[in-house]
Amino acid sequence: MLASVEPTQELDRTGANMIVVTGATGNVGRPLVQALAAAGEQVTAVSRRISAADVPPGVRHRQADLLEPEELAPVFDGAEALFLVTSGDFLAAGGSARDVLDVAQAGGVRRVVLLSSQGVATGRHPSVLEDSVTQSNLEWTLVRPGGFDSNTLQWAQMVRTHRMVAAPFGDVALPTIDPADIAEVAAVALRAAGHIGKAYELTGPEPVSPRQQTAAIADALGEPVQFVDQTHAEAREQLLRFMPEPVVEATLDILGNPTSGEQRVSPDVERILGRRPGTFAEWAARNVAAFK
Repeated sequence: MLASVEPTQELDRTGANMIVVTGATGNVGRPLVQALAAAGEQVTAVSRRISAADVPPGVRHRQADLLEPEELAPVFDGAEALFLVTSGDFLAAGGSARDVLDVAQAGGVRRVVLLSSQGVATGRHPSVLEDSVTQSNLEWTLVRPGGFDSNTLQWAQMVRTHRMVAAPFGDVALPTIDPADIAEVAAVALRAAGHIGKAYELTGPEPVSPRQQTAAIADALGEPVQFVDQTHAEAREQLLRFMPEPVVEATLDILGNPTSGEQRVSPDVERILGRRPGTFAEWAARNVAAFK
């Protein structure tokens, strides 16, 4: 069931409290840091590899690894809220969200927004991270996006060099979402009342297939881009280069055999932001430089 949304109320921002954003150089973390800074929040941007060039002026940045929670103690000192995102190999590498949350709470954090996934709600992905958050003593919000528009950046080199996209399941459509919309929802959940104890499913405004995404990239470029159907085996081999095997299998299953729930457009983005989510074509136009 999709979460209901209560009227937004601003929290008391006196006392110069701070918001910590992990994964701050990622597809969601980067626009989230920008949105929070633009709203006048004090932000600490955290990533394993980050520099002043990665953040807006006035934003503090810290290098830290969630696999080493003790490194985070000075990061959380004086913080009020945390945006938590883990890498795909976090659990496999022995990471413990509970340990991270314990350090965060000791530093003063009282609210956490977790970047989870739609796959937890559908049973495709394990709920370990969500369980750590919901069983903590912190105020929490779960953000569960489906596929990201930015996943198509894996096609960028093919498009640049061959004006071609090779992908599986060319005509299976899913309502992928612009990471900037995920970031904007997360910013609201971090800053405003009414979102505690809620889980939000985030999608784009309409299902879009890989073939349609390719056409949108071609339109943004103003040049033809050929779509080539990839076999399941070819796609699996490609994904294994940067994803753990269990994630690859779940991903291919979603892409090739989505449930009706995974193809459904969620109203949560529009309910929270008061506007429709951006389309893939709009994302492609904004990011066309990656494909030139």
